[in-house]
Amino acid sequence: MVLEEKRENSISSSKFEGTPRRYSTRGVSLRLFFTCWLIFSVHFATNTVREIYPALSLGDHLSFDVSEYVGLHPDIFEIPGRGAFINNNPGASIMGAIPYAISRPIVDFIVARVQKARAVSSEPAPEYISIYPMAREFYHKARERGLDVKFGLAAAVMQAFCMAPISALSVVVMFYVLISLKLSNRSAILLSLLYAFATPVLYRTAQLNHNILVGHFAFFSFVLMWRPWDDPHRPQKPRYLLAGLLCGWTIVLDYSGIVTIFALSVYMFAKWISLPEQVKSQYDHFHFALGVFLSVSVLLLYQWHSFGNPFLPAQYYMPPAAFTGQGYRGMDWPQLDLLWKTAFGMRYGLFTSAPILLLALYMPAWFRDSIRIVNDPEILCIIIICLAFFIFCSANQYGRLQFNSGVRHIVPVTPFLFLVVSGVLLRLPTFVAGLLSILGTYWSWCLAMYRDVERGWGIFESIIKITTGGIHFPWLVTLERMGYVSAGTFALPLLLLIGFLIWLIWGVRMPDLRLGIFRAKTKDRNF
Repeated sequence: MVLEEKRENSISSSKFEGTPRRYSTRGVSLRLFFTCWLIFSVHFATNTVREIYPALSLGDHLSFDVSEYVGLHPDIFEIPGRGAFINNNPGASIMGAIPYAISRPIVDFIVARVQKARAVSSEPAPEYISIYPMAREFYHKARERGLDVKFGLAAAVMQAFCMAPISALSVVVMFYVLISLKLSNRSAILLSLLYAFATPVLYRTAQLNHNILVGHFAFFSFVLMWRPWDDPHRPQKPRYLLAGLLCGWTIVLDYSGIVTIFALSVYMFAKWISLPEQVKSQYDHFHFALGVFLSVSVLLLYQWHSFGNPFLPAQYYMPPAAFTGQGYRGMDWPQLDLLWKTAFGMRYGLFTSAPILLLALYMPAWFRDSIRIVNDPEILCIIIICLAFFIFCSANQYGRLQFNSGVRHIVPVTPFLFLVVSGVLLRLPTFVAGLLSILGTYWSWCLAMYRDVERGWGIFESIIKITTGGIHFPWLVTLERMGYVSAGTFALPLLLLIGFLIWLIWGVRMPDLRLGIFRAKTKDRNF
């Protein structure tokens, strides 16, 4: 008890105190959400990733069969008599299909108008300016089939109304967790923004991506079982069914979800052991298992319907490709060189992509109560899930293909590592913590804007190009390469517009709405 009081006093009097009291906690959470949603959306990247194709088929035909897109992506394969599918799980596609289906009348209307205008125009199709032959070939094929505008609009809808709001919700959940750990509103706000924009969250939210969604859903499930806002002497019953559904959905997103199911199951058991005897009976683990089973059933039904066998993954049916001959369809024993590249590689290393996370390698932050901000069962879960993901990624030989897409497979550990990083930042001198935060945010922002890690110095290339060449947004660069807008014309005005909108978000009074299951049940704090 004395330790907890010391920790509370130490954190509440941290370097981030001293701002005017103006916004309630719920008001701050709403502003955080809309701010992050706006910034995530404006950094949209136009990449037509493989998960988009089933989302389009679901929105158009309520089918996972992507036969109409064969030849447009190397990860699409055909099964005679059954159709064509992507070589990955369908979770992200199912989620992306929802906003696309809702917006489909608008998308179809725009596509029809564009096709009609092209039919009566004598102007030749513009060339897509790129050094990569596959990018130019893809654009040529898509335009030839009349799909280029549809792909662009659909990708934008899925990013702006699926990826961006979910990542923004993750930032709000992080804010409530930090508030519940007795941090001031100002500390929680700054750290939550750092989580949003100085980590791979910004980079991976730019397009429909299952890896960051695995991290978000695992984090949501973890927080629902943790309930840091509860009185430790009167803990409430966790929402096990919802936690299980979210945890189970990670495997529908990707088979790396096996790691989250394992780690969170261990955490649930460790949490139960640490509880007083009188409250252990409130913890109904059956509901967690039921939630996991219900979500996993979606994947089994998908595999049964698509491939004829509920237990064999898509990777079993896809034709031989790079690394499929190693181990079981690309899953081999962990390899040290891949482990190093996953952590520190110059093209897709986690710590080279987000240097702020290097603070998590400071070992006392894991084991000393004077530095860390989470308790024993939670730190055990964080250790297990981080170690297990690094081992999994070092065994997944397809991870070697990240040289052209950037940090991806290891990003689910981001919210968990950031809880460790937060404790270190709170104990650093103000100037040092502020400098590291600014540099880390700029580093991540450059990577999110430039995105090309395949050439030159990889991740470091983005810092060089943005610093010397100025800001630009990925979707705007695509329009420039297609000849629709002049290079460098709209980047600065757009940045000023974003700044003005953020000023409005934080300047206009908002209703204090409750945020449901993630709301900290403590006395309302003011900022």
